Amino acid sequence: MSPKLSSQRELKGIGYELFIGALSILSILNLILIFIFSGDPNVQTVLTVINAIVFPIFLGDFFYRLFTAESRTGYFFRGFGWADLLSSLPFQNMKILRLFRLWRVVRLFAEFGVRNLVKEFITQRAQNALLTVGFLVLCVLEFGALSVLRAESASADANITSAADALWWTYVTITTVGYG
Repeated sequence: MSPKLSSQRELKGIGYELFIGALSILSILNLILIFIFSGDPNVQTVLTVINAIVFPIFLGDFFYRLFTAESRTGYFFRGFGWADLLSSLPFQNMKILRLFRLWRVVRLFAEFGVRNLVKEFITQRAQNALLTVGFLVLCVLEFGALSVLRAESASADANITSAADALWWTYVTITTVGYG
């Protein structure tokens, strides 16, 4: 049995745990999309770029948890630290281990209850707003690029024909720079 989440050293903040859980869901969804769209190199490229953005976040999370754990060996062996490390590496077949990160969020909901989590989330508005916006920007970047690729692929005289074009268009649109 793994250690209880209520240990103050293991719990890194409600918003942070939800952010890592949401990134885990996005990463697992990307694995499914990579499998479904295995014949489309543009979709593969968009998903690979998003995974490259997420990879250092997960690696940083592993080291953050390792160095702030009450017992480093306890975290690594009993707290699924080994799964956090392996899932942080940029190898496709290891990303399925991000389910363990998602399991941590499920345990969080079960232990604290949704009402208490929402109250705590609202209490720490500034940090949680930053994490929420960061996650949403990543989602808009990914799904915006995939959507514009899909929309433009039907047109013979399309301006956006590659994953790089779609990612750039989405980035420019998000930042409202207005050139492309």
